[in-house]
Amino acid sequence: QVQLVESGGGLVQAGGSLRLSCAASGRTFGLYTMGWFRQAPGKEREFVAAISWNGDTRYVDSVKGRFTVSRDRAKNTVYLQMNSLKHEDTAVYYCAAAATFDYRTEKYQLWGQGTQVTVSS
Repeated sequence: QVQLVESGGGLVQAGGSLRLSCAASGRTFGLYTMGWFRQAPGKEREFVAAISWNGDTRYVDSVKGRFTVSRDRAKNTVYLQMNSLKHEDTAVYYCAAAATFDYRTEKYQLWGQGTQVTVSS
């Protein structure tokens, strides 16, 4: 019954914004770190952002100053606010949970289904 459900993806013009949501069902975040990853066609899945149980955040250099990760404990939901989107941001975006504050894919054991983000140039 443990599940992460993502929403908010879509098609947006370069320079625009989207907010992705990841809601947990059948569980609570507890002390878990919540991370965002993305995977473009022909590329490996890469780390984008993470937020720890106490609110510490970390971002890949390419999104710093443009993306913001946050969490709402009452709603058991994590968000990724994406501003000033670029064509290079086009990918399937995944949320995931890890026991430690980390940027490595293999440290995340629970994953959402992914949501497509397409940025037109």
